[in-house]
Amino acid sequence: MLKSEYLQNVYTQVVTRDPDQKEFHQAVLEVLESIDLIIDQHPEYQEHGIIESFVEPDRMICFRVPWVDDNGKVHVNRGYRVQFNSAIGPYKGGLRFHPTVNLSILKFLGFEQILKNSLTGLPIGGAKGGSDFDPKSKSDAEVMRFCQSFMTELYRHIGQFTDVPAGDIGVGGREVGYLFGQYRRIRDRYEGGVLTGKGLTFGGSLARTEATGYGLCYLTQEMLKCMKNESFEGKTVVISGSGNVAIFATEKATQLGGKVVALSDSNGYIHDPNGLKLDIVKDIKLGHRGRIKEYVDRVPGSTYTEGFRGIWSIPCDIALPCATQNEIDAEAAKSIVKGGAIAVAEGANMPSRPEAIRIFQDAGLLFAPAKAANAGGVATSALEMSQNSMRYGWTFEEVDSKLQEIMVNIFHNIYNAAEECGAPGDLVVGANIAGFKKVVDAMLAQGLV
Repeated sequence: MLKSEYLQNVYTQVVTRDPDQKEFHQAVLEVLESIDLIIDQHPEYQEHGIIESFVEPDRMICFRVPWVDDNGKVHVNRGYRVQFNSAIGPYKGGLRFHPTVNLSILKFLGFEQILKNSLTGLPIGGAKGGSDFDPKSKSDAEVMRFCQSFMTELYRHIGQFTDVPAGDIGVGGREVGYLFGQYRRIRDRYEGGVLTGKGLTFGGSLARTEATGYGLCYLTQEMLKCMKNESFEGKTVVISGSGNVAIFATEKATQLGGKVVALSDSNGYIHDPNGLKLDIVKDIKLGHRGRIKEYVDRVPGSTYTEGFRGIWSIPCDIALPCATQNEIDAEAAKSIVKGGAIAVAEGANMPSRPEAIRIFQDAGLLFAPAKAANAGGVATSALEMSQNSMRYGWTFEEVDSKLQEIMVNIFHNIYNAAEECGAPGDLVVGANIAGFKKVVDAMLAQGLV
């Protein structure tokens, strides 16, 4: 419940203006609840209407995307780009191709991206985009034609000093390649910094594929060390999802001494009490885009269960949700607590519902929110932009070292921010306030009101 009448009015305006955008409402309310702790010390926020500006995107672009399938049939999807805030740098945020994409989801993601990008300490603003196109079961040629049509409109709105998209759910290296190729053809110029997540042969960065999962584990390790004098060593880990984030979180958690016993996809989850064989998972998910249930056919002693939400019934010490938004409800949170977990860190964007977060915090679990814990991907995208600008590439070890330093700094920044505003140990509050203050200070300095 918001105590500030000003913030209550801001939130009421958000809900009244777009009553059906539930995901966006959820993201805004969480941030406003944190700002509530400091609003009385900053009368300039209300005087300049800074919160009203902060929760409203700079612009929202919506367009149709016609494309032709392999049988010659024309389909029309809807494309979006939400450019939310560029006070500290060019708009930066991924593109998501998935049937569930709508304006509410993209606004919530873009809003979160402002804070996440701010926390990296790098000069990048917040944006998000995508389409309700589903690349699953589509041929490479169909995906290429869709990406080319999508970029034929999007190119007008992006640029390395304006807006720099990247990948997200449904947009991997294949899609980024097709998008970049079309941008280059239309603009007749090689503007490497306009998209990140590119292939290594045309300006991509080493360690970008691994970055979100690795960064998640780097921050989690620092959180465990500083707040509980613990580590991944000897811990049982459950990770939801089986895309890039989950796979490389599995890899890094294992390298740090943990034992990952479960992964999932949209159909169900696998459990291997002996510890997952990552080479097999990579072959299934990265090698031929298969389903996670194939794992049990290749690894004796493992099991597969239909329904991905049941994964949180598996006891663990560390839970890393890396699938999708709102995947952990109150029931799942109670299962995680009952299973003996000491820490939860979010690899996906907003995977825990508000009631789930309260359950974790009330039970004394360490909890790292997505805007901090999964910032490694966009941080490394910004490092890719730097390499593109220099016409130079760093080694894997150099990028990984910079990533680790960024994630450790993020943890200490949000930990200290929580202490300073009277909410010690509450990393949700710390992340919201640390990310918010940097952006609004820039907005006020520039007269962006």
